[in-house]
Amino acid sequence: MDPVIILWVGGALILILIGVGIYVSISSRRSVEEDRLGEYVEPEISADTKKREAPTPVTDWLTKRVEKSNFGDKLGKELAQADLKLKPGEFIALMAISSFASAVFGWFIGTQNLLLGVVGAVLGLFLPRMYVRSQKKKRLIKFNEQLGDMLGLMVNGLRAGYSVMQAMEAVSKELPSPISDEFRRVVQEIQLGVLTEKALDNLLRRIPSDDLDLVITAMNVQREVGGNLAEILDTISHTIRERVRLKGEIRVLTAQMDISALFLSLLPVGLVFVLYLINREYIIILVSKESNQPFPCGFAALGLAGLMIISGYFVIKKIANIEV
Repeated sequence: MDPVIILWVGGALILILIGVGIYVSISSRRSVEEDRLGEYVEPEISADTKKREAPTPVTDWLTKRVEKSNFGDKLGKELAQADLKLKPGEFIALMAISSFASAVFGWFIGTQNLLLGVVGAVLGLFLPRMYVRSQKKKRLIKFNEQLGDMLGLMVNGLRAGYSVMQAMEAVSKELPSPISDEFRRVVQEIQLGVLTEKALDNLLRRIPSDDLDLVITAMNVQREVGGNLAEILDTISHTIRERVRLKGEIRVLTAQMDISALFLSLLPVGLVFVLYLINREYIIILVSKESNQPFPCGFAALGLAGLMIISGYFVIKKIANIEV
């Protein structure tokens, strides 16, 4: 059989699988733990809405293999922080699909060139992780911006006679996502018998925020030694609001440097890619035998260029990274 036909069929299959993965992600299929929580604290949900797609044997096998490793634990934590309803095995399968699809795309763009296929495979392997980190960063920023309103609502509730549990439940009902979703899960865990300290530690694990860490530490200390929690949270609320305001101003002022770092790093790579498509012989000189004998001048030039691009990117990012 013609290998081109095989690649076309494989590419079509990959596109179908990617579409299915996107549909599953958008439908926000809840995890098994969330389903078990929902059986007790969300009885109003009908049985039809609780029907979930049966897991596939491949993703189950991958999940069992990776969840015992450090990589699987770290990957599961990142997925939880990005609020992506995927298991580690499902995400690894998505990475493999993305890598294969990018390899096929690079192979066709490069007129059946193996080098571009390999480059596409490597790029496709990292694209899902880049998306997860981007979603995690956006969600963390949004959560921090809502933290001041959450503290204000809790302070008003505590002064009105609410308990800490009732105040957190009010937060889960009154405020928008993502802070309402996270505190709803905290309330659900406490209702099922999880210790308050453990539920709050789980919240901090899902939302690695320094401001949230300060709030949780204050709540734990107050529970042990006593004191007026409303006054403590009111003071912390003022501090957090000022930090959020300063972070927002700094983020606006350094946005140009962030874009410059990304643009200047991608410009040489894109230029080499375009030149390779337009005039392949001009770029092939760098990796030809004539240019790398007796000393590998071409490979040395490519390595030095890559090193300078990477170092320049991190230097610009370091300059733009201002701690508050």
